[in-house]
Amino acid sequence: MASKTAMITIAGRPNVGKSTLTNHLVGEKIAIVSNKPQTTRNRICGIVTKGDTQFVFVDTPGFHKPRTKLGDYMVNVTKESIADVDLTILMVEPIASIGPQEEALIQQLQGKKCPVVLAINKIDTVEKDTLLEVIAAYADAASFDAIIPISAKTGDGVEELMKLCEKYAVDSPFLFPEDTTTDQPERQVMAEIIREKLLWCLDREVPHGTAVEITKFSERDNEIIDIDATIYCEKASHKGIIIGKKGEMLKKISSMARADCERFMGTRVYLTTWVKVKENWRDSDFLVRNFGYRE
Repeated sequence: MASKTAMITIAGRPNVGKSTLTNHLVGEKIAIVSNKPQTTRNRICGIVTKGDTQFVFVDTPGFHKPRTKLGDYMVNVTKESIADVDLTILMVEPIASIGPQEEALIQQLQGKKCPVVLAINKIDTVEKDTLLEVIAAYADAASFDAIIPISAKTGDGVEELMKLCEKYAVDSPFLFPEDTTTDQPERQVMAEIIREKLLWCLDREVPHGTAVEITKFSERDNEIIDIDATIYCEKASHKGIIIGKKGEMLKKISSMARADCERFMGTRVYLTTWVKVKENWRDSDFLVRNFGYRE
């Protein structure tokens, strides 16, 4: 039986639920999730192989107006990710008035020849009448191949979306081994897990000014993995917040991260973390590349 593949980009504004959807489609956590915008920085591929078809879902950073070199990088990743794919899923919130970010994305997508499916997310938060108004507003704004209401959080409508994706698969050898769930190197997944805990545990601007570098990743004979990680922040005052009183905040972040690292790796992990200051690293081309954000 001939194999098929479908390259599918998931695009949308920050915090619309792209990473939650990617994780749900893959069936395990490969993209970090938080309630803060601009959580995803890199392009992350979630890979699902079903029978003779392999789906590669590309989770992109939220489309936003950049204010730093890092922001420029994130927007460029999104623009490049909606080129040369078999399908783009545009995710939006259930709001009947179409925002400027959605309008900009729709305009970009209409310039491509790629089919676009609209996924209206967070339907568990609105009444049916409101949802019908949202569907009508977007149907008037652009011509979509399909409009599907979903809840990435509860899974409602996700299976229907997955079945729809099968229509866009093309004859092709698999791009990844059948048991692969992500294209991210294990070191990068570990760094992202730690960054997710920073986003969950810290307030305001502090977590957006952090980056994580894995300086050691080694496996012992008994399969225990040793990980050393350095958390970089932009200000000395932020370093104090991350470490916390008597080191309690850093212990909390490290403990939460270690548990997720062990779940992903399927073995015990010893995690050691340090915190260092790199002022204004988000505005440095060199440091942005150094922390792994390369186009």
